[in-house]
Amino acid sequence: MKKPQRYIAHFDLDSFFVSVEVLNNPELKDKPVIVGGSRERGVVAACSYAARKFGVHSAMPMKKALQLCPQAILVRGSRGDYSRYSRWVTEIIAAKAPLFEKASIDEFYIDLTGMDKYFDPYQWTIDLRQEIIAKTKLPISFGLSANKLVSKIATDEAKPNGYLFVQPGKEREFLAPLPVNKIPGVGESTHIALKELGIKLIGDITKHTADELEKKLGKWGRDLWQKAHGIHFGEVHAYHEAKSISTENTFESNTNNTDFLLSELVRMTERVGYELRQDEKLTGCIAVKIRYPDFETTSRQTTINYTLRDDELILAAKDLFHKLYRKGQPVRLLGVRLSELTNHAVQASLFDDGEKKNNLYKAIDDVKNKFGKTFIQKGRTVRKEKED
Repeated sequence: MKKPQRYIAHFDLDSFFVSVEVLNNPELKDKPVIVGGSRERGVVAACSYAARKFGVHSAMPMKKALQLCPQAILVRGSRGDYSRYSRWVTEIIAAKAPLFEKASIDEFYIDLTGMDKYFDPYQWTIDLRQEIIAKTKLPISFGLSANKLVSKIATDEAKPNGYLFVQPGKEREFLAPLPVNKIPGVGESTHIALKELGIKLIGDITKHTADELEKKLGKWGRDLWQKAHGIHFGEVHAYHEAKSISTENTFESNTNNTDFLLSELVRMTERVGYELRQDEKLTGCIAVKIRYPDFETTSRQTTINYTLRDDELILAAKDLFHKLYRKGQPVRLLGVRLSELTNHAVQASLFDDGEKKNNLYKAIDDVKNKFGKTFIQKGRTVRKEKED
């Protein structure tokens, strides 16, 4: 039986953080805007197209960015607004799409395979884009093709605020004239290595056999050959498949010691935070669960700015605990759960002191990986040994 023609759409919110800032302050429109941290030690989280003309790009040290574009307007960033708009766009897509994947805070894949029996996938994607723009006022681009790779590259070519459909069977023709570093995964070092082989355009790759490239570049060479031919088999992973991360503890004896309960809450939040970072995820929702001796179980959750940081998670967990806990009542079980997980977006960790904090968490996690999860704990979670 013949397999149905694949149709995969890739949506990307254009300069997402900057676009949100422009909605908050329309005077920023069409100006060189940089979203990020401090002038001296910060990093560029996002920049407008007007700033990109000067060579500024995300993840660049702020000091260098301001040297390239001294007239840039520096905005610290409204992280809560970014989370809110991301959820809004997610809800619009979820209400329409048969199957979608949230690749990051501002990036989505939609699988429309088989839907061409009922509607034109291209027109459907255009209509969805228009709905997102009409409701949120955010610019968004999309690429549509037979696979995730070509659609993502098509989106990049369609920006800013445009769309592009690469007809099935036209993948190689579309890719051939593009610079080779348009292929995701071709970093600076690979780009240099390919130039030395005389490969500047994606079409140049197709002049070599897969075996030749594998000899010169290892396994990556064969993968590169496939990508240059527009061959990619990556699946769209349903958004709801992003599992929550949770932990809970049933105490040996019921307790109403608030200090003890809070120390346990901090310990468990640190644990799920560690697992979150190991999975390279961000969370947008945290929940606390309390079970009493009569097995009555109550829980409460709250949406938060997408984060991977313990200090932010612990603050939210404590707030939920104080709202949920019936003072004086013994507790049998305590639990913490993180949900609304999305892939780690580099931009979400580039604000102000974010780099310093993330380096700290990375160092702590490295120690935990080497010596065990309980090797380093916050002072509050270390229980005093009973005196003899």
